[in-house]
Amino acid sequence: MNQPLLELRGITKRFVLHNQNGVELPVLNDVNFVVNAGECVVLDGPSGMGKSTLLKLIYANYRATEGNIYFRRPHLAQIDLTQASSRELIHLRHTSIGYVSQFLRVIPRVSALDVVAEPLLHHQASNAHALAHAREQAGYWLTRLRIPERLWSLPPATFSGGEQQRINIARSMIKPRTLLLLDEPTASLDPANTETVIEMIQEAVHAGAAAIGIFHDQHVGDSVATRRIDVSTFRKSV
Repeated sequence: MNQPLLELRGITKRFVLHNQNGVELPVLNDVNFVVNAGECVVLDGPSGMGKSTLLKLIYANYRATEGNIYFRRPHLAQIDLTQASSRELIHLRHTSIGYVSQFLRVIPRVSALDVVAEPLLHHQASNAHALAHAREQAGYWLTRLRIPERLWSLPPATFSGGEQQRINIARSMIKPRTLLLLDEPTASLDPANTETVIEMIQEAVHAGAAAIGIFHDQHVGDSVATRRIDVSTFRKSV
């Protein structure tokens, strides 16, 4: 029997409000579920239920108050993301876990082409061949997401919100990942680019990746979901 790619056991998250005498704000309580390769699990529930918090806990931007998150690395022993070191997390984010959001952390003075190409160059010698190959692949993803070639040499800080979002998606999808975390990746996109992103997610899942996503657009969620989880059920005891 295949083991799950990701397993959450008893995950609880409380934020401590230090500016209010250490008052604790409960967000999630006793989250338990598994995700297998080839699944796209859509997180449902009203705003404020902790869906984005849950993604950030898996990505380890937030640390869980209680519980464990086990991730099965390709060809390696599983790792508890709640206990992983900073070095281990950085490595996992470059090799195995992708996070796709609606926001781009703009890198000043770096062209859109090189922003997208960068994940393919990590830990590689930046020789001319490797750089040319990475830029060729970046051009493919930019073209697929309808970013005009005249913009490729410009820094994304000059782009519109929708263009920046597409740069972020291209950068996140250019390198295959075992696990994709998707936080409303189509929020600012037009219908044509939304359909392209749906295709990209479906392709990644069909190739064996696991995905966990939040989608404000019901059509997108319905198109990619293989299973749904109502996050509000993890607040019953909060």
